[in-house]
Amino acid sequence: MIAIIDYEAGNQTSVQRALGSLGAQSLVTSDLAVLRRAKGLIFPGVGAAGQAMERLTQSGLGQEIVSLAKSGRPFLGICLGCQIMLERSEENNAKTLGVLPGQVARFDPTVKDEAGIPIRVPHMGWNEVQLVKPSLLFEGVGEKDQFYFVHSYYPAPPEDLVIGLTQHGRKFASFLGRDGLWALQFHPEKSGPPGLKILENFVHYCHRAAAC
Repeated sequence: MIAIIDYEAGNQTSVQRALGSLGAQSLVTSDLAVLRRAKGLIFPGVGAAGQAMERLTQSGLGQEIVSLAKSGRPFLGICLGCQIMLERSEENNAKTLGVLPGQVARFDPTVKDEAGIPIRVPHMGWNEVQLVKPSLLFEGVGEKDQFYFVHSYYPAPPEDLVIGLTQHGRKFASFLGRDGLWALQFHPEKSGPPGLKILENFVHYCHRAAAC
């Protein structure tokens, strides 16, 4: 069973529906006992970093998430869940979980795109992810496949943690982490077949890891 971490930050049910379409069993939960038994953990979210961190701190979930993510349990952060895996966010000047090193910065709306037009903030819509290193999460995903983004802030981790880049006024890390501990700035659950393939690859990894 895959546990989808519930910290009242939205988007959990859409992830669960996507997993269900793949035939994967999942549960949206904040129950620590269930989280500890799960084969893998998905940490989604939308909204503001400061509010999310308040909920995680007040509930005690924050430290548990850090422990589980660092334990080697398969872990996937999505959108806000990706950002608050890092150490600090410019949004609300929030200290975040620090599962991975790095900061979260706001897009500069004065930056211009390739056509000389100021970029839109938030970055919303479909865009590509250019892999800078191979990842089993992207097995079966095409180089030109596009994914759905909606965010005003972007992750800025150390270079060695960057797996994929996306262009929006500048190149930013849209896929980061290492095998078994991943974070995606885009929404795979809203990205059609390529996004479902990423989730399917994550589920298969969870089952393989549990069998070891």
